[in-house]
Amino acid sequence: MGVTKKGILNKLYVVFAFILLFLVAIVVRLSEIQFSEGDKYRELSEKLTLRNDTIYANRGSVFASDGSLLATSMSQYEIRMDAYTVNGEVFEKNIRALSASLAKMLGNSTTYWERKIRKARNSKNRYLFIARKLGYTDFVKIKSFPIFNLGMYKGGFIAEQSTVRAHPLGKVAQRTIGYDDYRGAPGIEGAYKKYLIGKNGFRLKQKIAKGQWKPINDRNEKEPINGKDIVTTIDVNIQDIAHHSLLRQLEHYEAEHGCVVVMETNTGEIKAISNLGRGTSGKYYEKRNYAVYESHEPGSAFKLMSMVVALESGAIDTSTVVDTGKGRYRLYGRYINDSKRGGFGKISAARALEVSSNIGFARLIEENFGKKPEKFINALYKMNLNQKLGLPIKGEGAPLIPSPGHELWSKNALPSIAYGYNLKLTPLQTLTFYNAIANGGEMVRPRFVKEIRSWDKHVESFEKEVINEAICSKKTIGEIREILKNVVKRGTGKKLYSEDFSMAGKTGTARVDYGDYAKWLKDKKYISSFTGYFPAENPKYSCIVVIHKPNNKKGFYGADVSGPVFKDIAQKIYSTNHIINKINNITPDFKSVKSSFEKYYTISNKELKLIPNVKGMAAMDAISLLENLGLKVNFSGVGKVIGQSLKVGQKIVKGSTITIKLS
Repeated sequence: MGVTKKGILNKLYVVFAFILLFLVAIVVRLSEIQFSEGDKYRELSEKLTLRNDTIYANRGSVFASDGSLLATSMSQYEIRMDAYTVNGEVFEKNIRALSASLAKMLGNSTTYWERKIRKARNSKNRYLFIARKLGYTDFVKIKSFPIFNLGMYKGGFIAEQSTVRAHPLGKVAQRTIGYDDYRGAPGIEGAYKKYLIGKNGFRLKQKIAKGQWKPINDRNEKEPINGKDIVTTIDVNIQDIAHHSLLRQLEHYEAEHGCVVVMETNTGEIKAISNLGRGTSGKYYEKRNYAVYESHEPGSAFKLMSMVVALESGAIDTSTVVDTGKGRYRLYGRYINDSKRGGFGKISAARALEVSSNIGFARLIEENFGKKPEKFINALYKMNLNQKLGLPIKGEGAPLIPSPGHELWSKNALPSIAYGYNLKLTPLQTLTFYNAIANGGEMVRPRFVKEIRSWDKHVESFEKEVINEAICSKKTIGEIREILKNVVKRGTGKKLYSEDFSMAGKTGTARVDYGDYAKWLKDKKYISSFTGYFPAENPKYSCIVVIHKPNNKKGFYGADVSGPVFKDIAQKIYSTNHIINKINNITPDFKSVKSSFEKYYTISNKELKLIPNVKGMAAMDAISLLENLGLKVNFSGVGKVIGQSLKVGQKIVKGSTITIKLS
């Protein structure tokens, strides 16, 4: 019996010793972790439970030249609630009032919100989702609700801020304004990103249940520094005119795509640029920046360049006679045709440009430069036509003017180049040359940005840049400008002529996708263009209109398709700017403009108590009128008003919201 008892005690002592040693080992290990490796494990714990969340700085805004916003960063907020942290007495006293406020602002019933928040409190949910994508005004409002107004720690109010890029004027000039995100960095946003991006801040967050992260403080650890602002050269009024004039013509001619650029002749400032392409739905939108990137055969628009070279070299003068025959001429085994049936016969070189004779230019250039084509090509190169413009905006298309030895060179290359084929230029490159003719010979680099500003303080200016001080002599410039005036008065652009205002320019019509000529004959496609400037006597603006693949059953000549867009832009700029006063003391009577103004003037001068009919009014006029009546105005689209949410004749309740739909 004793032996058994003693054996049992010995075994217990052994087990106790092992337990004691185990406990000592645990204490030793805990001491090592606490004192020797404590920093390591604390750091690891913090990495697993704490993190710095980046607070992205607001990008600088992009403004038009008159201060109108083209692009800006807007704060938006996601609201959550730590339902468990709120004091019980405070919760019960205010939960109904909070639920009622949320129901009024966000929808659903008061009962819905009360049940949702109570359920979250019972389940100890410390990160209950309330709302997302709230603007700053709604954020301030929701922050003042019962319970939430106690802040993060006492009221469980959690707000997380982010920013989105907004375009107040819609999609007007969207491809030129650009963006800088996962899609790339085109346009002004991409070119000037170093000014726009700012410096990011951060906010400390702690990991809570279900892998969610909750801010530790209701303030940022490091505040973000917003980016600088860009002031562009874009004129909102001219941009609006150009955009809608192009859109109307594209829709009428069922064209594939097109572009318009308006440039200030002396400075190179781009006052308007619109690029519209047809989507799968048939609607047009800013699809690609065709004016900047798309190189194509300019067709008859290039005859101007050929004429400048021929005149400047002394090979011809404006009165040199060329025989265009009966409108069909065979050269090196290939027929060249003119648009006029029966031909133009014998005409002067100046007249050949006015009527846009392919035969006339093929013969003039081939007969004077055929033996030394390098002389003609080098003269084009000397005028910088083989070089990119060096735009800050990404994606500029490369010009192509082949010279002898190039794979595209053949016997037919020189006469083809003479009237605008077998070479490529972008619309903006073509316009830059015409702009040099308009301002007296100085080739100016197109400019999209005027200055950089920060908190309304000037930071940096972008001045005029000259590519070529004189593309040719003043004598040649004078002769060319006289011919371009006559193109509109009595040449291919005579349909566009108006006694009310003067303009000068050149039509362009070029075949496209004609590699398989037999296939092309079944479905003829063209590029129609008009390039020029106005006023003709003292040019202030130059402009190019290019429209691709119009429905040729409706028309395809440059004077018919693109010319009216040019005229419409010139006419409306005349009527809304002071340049008209420099030409004529009598303001032309443009009926459409007068009618629009009279409608706005008549309504705005009445003491209205009922909702007016604003359909057909320009957006700016309608918004101004409605806001002056004490209404809040929401709108979608751009252009003229085609619909309004509040009925005409309804009593005006100040502070109520009206939504207008624009064309």
